[in-house]
Amino acid sequence: MTLPTIQLGQTGLTVSRLILGTMTFGLQTDEATARDILDTAATAGINGLDTADVYPLGGGLATVGRTEEILGRWLKGKREQFIVATKCVGQVGPSPWDQGASRKHILAAIDASLRRLNTDYIDLYQLHSDDASTPLDETLEALDTIVRMGKARYIGASNFLAYRLSRALGRADVRHLTRFVAVQPRYNLLFREIERELLPLAHEEGLGVIPYNPLAGGLLTGKHNRAGKPTAGTRFTLGTAAERYQERYWHDREFNTVDELSTVADAAGLSLTTLSIAWVLANPVITAPIIGASRPEQLVESLKAIDVNLDDGLKQKLDHITIDYRKGDAAR
Repeated sequence: MTLPTIQLGQTGLTVSRLILGTMTFGLQTDEATARDILDTAATAGINGLDTADVYPLGGGLATVGRTEEILGRWLKGKREQFIVATKCVGQVGPSPWDQGASRKHILAAIDASLRRLNTDYIDLYQLHSDDASTPLDETLEALDTIVRMGKARYIGASNFLAYRLSRALGRADVRHLTRFVAVQPRYNLLFREIERELLPLAHEEGLGVIPYNPLAGGLLTGKHNRAGKPTAGTRFTLGTAAERYQERYWHDREFNTVDELSTVADAAGLSLTTLSIAWVLANPVITAPIIGASRPEQLVESLKAIDVNLDDGLKQKLDHITIDYRKGDAAR
């Protein structure tokens, strides 16, 4: 299989239409399995790899950086074949300045990521979240510095509200600083709030959009049973991430929607996994969804989405079933 590629926003950088997320590596997934997943993704034509300095998901200060280290060892000898994205802002140490988007932390964080990833540059360096306690100009100046130093080729932002992203773009423009070229929001059939403001902003500003959680933490695989406790070994039970994922998705409302979506998927002759990712890909503002796995075989149904073209009727049916998730918490 050879995945198609697409331009990342208004840059000259091209990435595969699916990007591999690595946040399971090092806790949920051991290194040998992580390498198998990476090999499977590379064979399929995925050239974009997304990680973060705080990964693995569900860990704590004792595990931060482990995912980047695993990825760095796998990349040895083939770094130039891949677009590597990582993030900072999360807490990576015991000191007050070991987190956030201050100049001090950003400059230290990228050096630490470079060491762990065994590389001298990051293709896309992203803010993992918005740090409202640090002046936006200070953060943008620090990001501009690392681009000018050659440590990052491009910069992006994840988990930003539309108004803050808009302000960051405006401040960068007026001060002639390096601009965000991409955003990484949460987006799936059970979380569509970004369609109201963030996606229109990204489209108007020419930003690439590389959404995470296209399978709602695994709920959109249809494998979970509401009658029992969350499945062991999944994100719904994984260390520090369990509570967050249960709060996001483990509700009767979401399970009812999954049941309805599963019926539609069966009628279409597709797995719910494939259908859910195909729906994300069908949005013209989306550049490349970030898919993940804890085992190599889990990539199979996700990769099939590339070959699915949703007809208008099926797309509209999915949109209608999940319309309340576009409205946000007010719909609950």
